[in-house]
Amino acid sequence: MRATVLHVGTFTKSLLIHLANESGAFAEAGLDVRESSVTSSPAQFSSLVAGELDIAITSPDNVIAYRFLAQNPLGQLIPVEIISAVDRGLGLSLCLAPSVKAIDEVRGRVVGVDVANSGFAFVAYELLRRSGLQRGDYETEALGSTPRRTTALIANQCAATILNAGNELRAVRANCTLVSSVAELGPYLGTVIAAVHSDSTTVLDARRRFAEVMLATSQGILAGSAQSEVVGAAMSILDLSEDEARAHYACLRDKANGLVVGGIVDRASIATLLALRQRYLPSGDLDSVLDSLPSFVVEGALE
Repeated sequence: MRATVLHVGTFTKSLLIHLANESGAFAEAGLDVRESSVTSSPAQFSSLVAGELDIAITSPDNVIAYRFLAQNPLGQLIPVEIISAVDRGLGLSLCLAPSVKAIDEVRGRVVGVDVANSGFAFVAYELLRRSGLQRGDYETEALGSTPRRTTALIANQCAATILNAGNELRAVRANCTLVSSVAELGPYLGTVIAAVHSDSTTVLDARRRFAEVMLATSQGILAGSAQSEVVGAAMSILDLSEDEARAHYACLRDKANGLVVGGIVDRASIATLLALRQRYLPSGDLDSVLDSLPSFVVEGALE
């Protein structure tokens, strides 16, 4: 039987996808998973709508924005759904450029974001606020995906940004400073598996198999059974040193920052996302999100 091809868009290369491909788990599930890097969240969701991507590994805030807010960057509501939770941010942190030695030096300078009104940007604004800087104290500039922002930060093209998934470790290696973590904001959900709604049993079955393999790979890491494979993969695809890769492995297994047990979407983490969005871009369109969770989180993936 020919394997089902799935095109998956990610911001930072996915260790889970890499490991599942290397182990043959996707092939055993009848899947040919082809990962591609996206430049920004609008580009990712544009590709989902166009059918160029079958699945997005993305922030749940993006799912909320494109499903509920007509004033999203694409200007259209998209029936996107969450198939499974993946992680709680993977070290999502506010980082300062090498030329910035204290948080107050961000004042009057550029804070790099994916797009100005996205989930990771709201985390940046909140962590900066808790350090004494309000939105008007700095400029924001859309610099795209996390790897792109990492490069910009290291080159002092922005004074601060939010980084995760090993990118924060590369930044620290390049003399950037890690200031504060999303874990300080309460329960948080960093990444989910998402796709546009489909009634096709063939499509739904392929997505289910993809999520099951991702979850099995994730649970193997949490159980401690794949340390050497994870460390090797992190060195290879994330450009980390061995010590950094080991630190990333520890992050993956950390309850507050790492992989989500069972792939379950919990209401408390979604509430944190909504509170951040309502603080920095309030909208009545978001009032029904928590009550509507069963309509856009697939059965079995909701707490």
